[in-house]
Amino acid sequence: MKRAKNDRPHKREKNRIVGVLAGIGKVALIVLAIICFQIVYSSFYTIEPGEQGIVMRFGKYHRTTEPGLRFKMPYIEDMEKVDVKTVRKEEFGFRTRTPGQNSTFSKEGFDRESLMLTGDKNVIDVAWIVQFTVNDPVRFLFRVRNVRQAVRDNSETVIRRIVGNMDFDYVLGNRSVLAGMAKQELQKDLDKLESGIYISTLQLLDITPTDAVKPAFNEVNEADQDMKRLVNEAEETYNRVIPKARGSAKQIIEESHGYAVQRINNARGETARFNAIVTEYMKAKEVTRRRMYLETMQDILPKVKQIYVMDGKEQTVLPLLNLTGK
Repeated sequence: MKRAKNDRPHKREKNRIVGVLAGIGKVALIVLAIICFQIVYSSFYTIEPGEQGIVMRFGKYHRTTEPGLRFKMPYIEDMEKVDVKTVRKEEFGFRTRTPGQNSTFSKEGFDRESLMLTGDKNVIDVAWIVQFTVNDPVRFLFRVRNVRQAVRDNSETVIRRIVGNMDFDYVLGNRSVLAGMAKQELQKDLDKLESGIYISTLQLLDITPTDAVKPAFNEVNEADQDMKRLVNEAEETYNRVIPKARGSAKQIIEESHGYAVQRINNARGETARFNAIVTEYMKAKEVTRRRMYLETMQDILPKVKQIYVMDGKEQTVLPLLNLTGK
């Protein structure tokens, strides 16, 4: 009986140990299940349209994946998503406060970005935007630590360099030319850095003189507009009067040529007629003389209102009796 009493504590201790082990086993199974779930969950990932996945194995670039459901080795490979379709934008000299159809902008506090010196040592206020997309996600992730800041720094450097090499008036009047030059230079600088981005747009939005010189600048603009208006009016008058004068001169010249041809032809005709008469006269002088006299009288008499017949022997004028009643 004493031995049986001594065995009971041992059984209870054994049962307690078995219960503890059973609980530990359950916890281990739960932990294992969670780990397995995490492994499976982390092994698959989804790349959305317009994105590319950059897979790194042990921290080193391994491959690039396209949109869709993809697999990677858990705990060995990591993945970074890069948006290659969205157009990113950087603003200089201003900031957009409320984007949309009725966007509002603010230029206060950004003078250090926008104020710059031209080649003829005048201060000008320039505001511009740069829009870019990612064309090489590997370089975008690994070559430059802060691509956005690289775009801002290089863009400001390029714009200041171009404006600093141009005169004030040239900068004001050639916005599109300067923007094209700046875009090419900025793209070249970023390619040297292997930034992995493409500059889609560089646009100079506002180029104005500083507030201190705006009144004088406006007066110069007004004078320039007046000059252009007067030049346009003069060109209009020139285009209206000069072609008309040239047309009139050409008409007079053509008429003079026609008149000259007419006179020459008439003279030649008269000469030919006279030569023909001379030829006939030489053949029969009296007949030709008589015919010429009659032809002349035939032309003259119808134009004469009163006719008088003169006789060489008479001393007075003998009027012709008008028997026609006219």
